[in-house]
Amino acid sequence: MSMFENVSIIKQANVYFDGNVNSRTIVFADGSKKTLGFMLPGEYTFNTGAAEIMEILAGELEVLLPGTENWHTIKGGEAFEVPANSAFTMKVKTPSDYCCSFLK
Repeated sequence: MSMFENVSIIKQANVYFDGNVNSRTIVFADGSKKTLGFMLPGEYTFNTGAAEIMEILAGELEVLLPGTENWHTIKGGEAFEVPANSAFTMKVKTPSDYCCSFLK
């Protein structure tokens, strides 16, 4: 899906890691949320309360998921899942565009 319809957008940006990661929250009619964002190269650790699917739209990164010891390369067009109440680390290799879907 390349476009979302009938959504509300929260105007305030989510800014992390001194501005190297930015996103905007979109809210669907059913109350579900996604964030659309952009990451500059660097290493970032995120904590998540809700389970999520992180879809990389463009760019390349490596991710270390909870409970694993190996880094996985993720490129534009690929995605990975993160369990609820966990932390994951990304080494962003190139500027990366993403969509994060929060699961209920």
